[in-house]
Parts: sequence; structure tokens; C-alpha cells
Amino acid sequence: MATLPILSDQNLSNSAAELFEEIKETRQTEYVNHFWRVMANHPEQARRVWEQLQEVMAPGALDPLVKELIYIAVSTANNCEYCIHSHTASARKRGMTSEMYAELLEVVSMASQTKPYQTRPTQTNPDQPRAAWSQTRPTQSNPEPPEIGRAHV
Repeated sequence: MATLPILSDQNLSNSAAELFEEIKETRQTEYVNHFWRVMANHPEQARRVWEQLQEVMAPGALDPLVKELIYIAVSTANNCEYCIHSHTASARKRGMTSEMYAELLEVVSMASQTKPYQTRPTQTNPDQPRAAWSQTRPTQSNPEPPEIGRAHV
């Protein structure tokens, strides 16, 4: 439930109206949803969010469909109904099939079910008490993820 007004086109500032036109053009639609209509109460922040979203969701090492699938998974974990619906629609436009969506939800469900079993990372050196987590997680200087099973259960 929005705690700020959902602005109509008639109540937009000039900068918000320009942003809405860009959103419509980019998404090839005449519809601007309530998320952006609430964000329009602070047009500068709405612009920053829109630009960052365009940058993050653009093709890169991960293709846009994979990014949408990740967004759906995180939105499901965060229980954000708007984001789930928005990014599911976007993923479908990018080629997500019903089978892919069902499998994605199975993965999200499994991750949710196994959360209670999580433990702190295992020690990599028994002579070193409480080995630092930073030794087993990816960092800028060590971008490789830990070996399977090494940092978890």
C-alpha cells in the first residue's frame, strides 16, 4: 500500500512527465504503473532508479532473461507482490516459458525450505580458530566463489 499519492498524468512535474514518456517509449506501452506514479513524488529519485534499472538489467555477462529470473527469485524471497508481477511479465516478454517459471519457483521454494538448516561457514584451517568468512566468499581480489560445500553445510 502506497503511503504517498499515486500521481495522475495531470499532477506530474515536468521532469516526471519526461521520465514517463521515456518509460513508455522504452517499454513500448502507454501504461505507466503505480510504482512509477508513486516514485514521481520525488522525480529526481525516480530518474536515478530508472537509470540504474536500465543499466543493471541491460545485457552483460548475464542475459536479460536470466536477470529477470533472478529478480523474480529475490522479489519472491522479499515478498514484493508488485516486483513479482512486474518482472514475471518482463521475463515472459524475454522468452520465459511456463515450464521455466514453474522450475524457477521450485528452486525458490527449495531455497526457502533449506534456510533453517544453514550454519556458519566451515573452518578451512583447524589450527586457526573461527576462520574468517571473508576467506571463503568472493571478493574483489578473489572473485571466484568458494568450492561447492566448502562455505556451507
